[in-house]
Amino acid sequence: MTSSVMTQSQSLQDWLSYLEQIHPQQIELGLYRVKTVAERAGLLGLPGIVITVGGTNGKGSTCAMLASILQAAGYSTGVYASPHLLRYNERVAINGKEVSDQDLCTAFAEIEQQREDISLTFFEFGTLAAFSIFKKYQPDVILLEVGLGGRLDATNIIDADISVITSIDLDHCDWLGDTKEAIAVEKAGIYRAGKPAICGEPNPPHTLKAEADKLQTNLYAVGEQFAYQAKSNEWIYKGHYQTLTDLPLPSLPLQNAATVLAVIEHLPLQIPVEAIKAGLRNATLAGRFQVLQREPTVIVDVAHNPHAAAYLANKLKDQKAHKIIAVVGMLKDKDIQHTLQHVEPYIAEWHLADLSGPRAASATALAAFLPAGTVCRCYDNVIDAYHAALSSANSQDLIVVFGSFFTVAGVLSCKDKQR
Repeated sequence: MTSSVMTQSQSLQDWLSYLEQIHPQQIELGLYRVKTVAERAGLLGLPGIVITVGGTNGKGSTCAMLASILQAAGYSTGVYASPHLLRYNERVAINGKEVSDQDLCTAFAEIEQQREDISLTFFEFGTLAAFSIFKKYQPDVILLEVGLGGRLDATNIIDADISVITSIDLDHCDWLGDTKEAIAVEKAGIYRAGKPAICGEPNPPHTLKAEADKLQTNLYAVGEQFAYQAKSNEWIYKGHYQTLTDLPLPSLPLQNAATVLAVIEHLPLQIPVEAIKAGLRNATLAGRFQVLQREPTVIVDVAHNPHAAAYLANKLKDQKAHKIIAVVGMLKDKDIQHTLQHVEPYIAEWHLADLSGPRAASATALAAFLPAGTVCRCYDNVIDAYHAALSSANSQDLIVVFGSFFTVAGVLSCKDKQR
């Protein structure tokens, strides 16, 4: 399909297929091309308050809790997130609702018209389309989830009012560097001079503070300017400006909830404590320790790197199951060894799946990282692996599906079709 036939009347699927073809590389970091098109389209000044959220893990849950609290307080929100699980529309939400195909196609057509001879990656094109949609709906607060790194990510053409780093660990090393120190510099690139810079990583590399100082930003870090403490059925947030007690434990990671409250402290908005509590109670995010069914229990989690796998392992440790069965598919550019290593002590049986595409790791490649004598079987695809796990499980068992967004999406689409 050539650009001349692409209009807002094309289907969303036509547009997405087109976007996958127009740039020679899936990822090309750098801001010049995307910023040039944004300037032409008048998209560098977004409405309302803009919060940019970066980090190795926890970006999605941080955005979900922030949006939930803001909406409970009566403010309108726009969220841009990636990747999606089942529908591209998941990437852009207004007040917690996915935008329509028509909204996306209209925005894509606008960006296509403005870009002229400039080539954009799939992510860059989608980012600008999201900005166009936010310009249309004018939400009070916009939450931008960084796609990769921070400094050179397409979202960073916007000067955020508040910037957040949720966590720092090794991932995307080919693009961001192979040390936490190097990755911290890339992520800190979203911080802005004179603006609040929130850090929820409890052990940040020294380079994060050095970069924050260089950027002349106001760093506000967990363990320094804010802290939190979990109790049996509630938790306490101790901030620079306020202390909140009797907070409900969220279904999403508490570390990220504390980071969210650090952001809330810096917003020039009235947010009652009751809205904070309601927002924490109501916040959910598909694919994050999401329970799909009981007897047997099926939980899906998009954990795909060691940091996320360590969190998943900690959750599995507390599960009351007869045995835990894993369904796993991963990409070969991930740290497979250490990701599986975190979870392996809790798994009685493994069902490993091939994923499709050039980045996919084979099931047999995954099996090579498991200890000798491990009960494991390999399958051509996620659906076969999942059905085999279901057949193997009794009502007291737990099946955990993890390793990639693609793996979780495969099982979610399978469940979707059963409805």
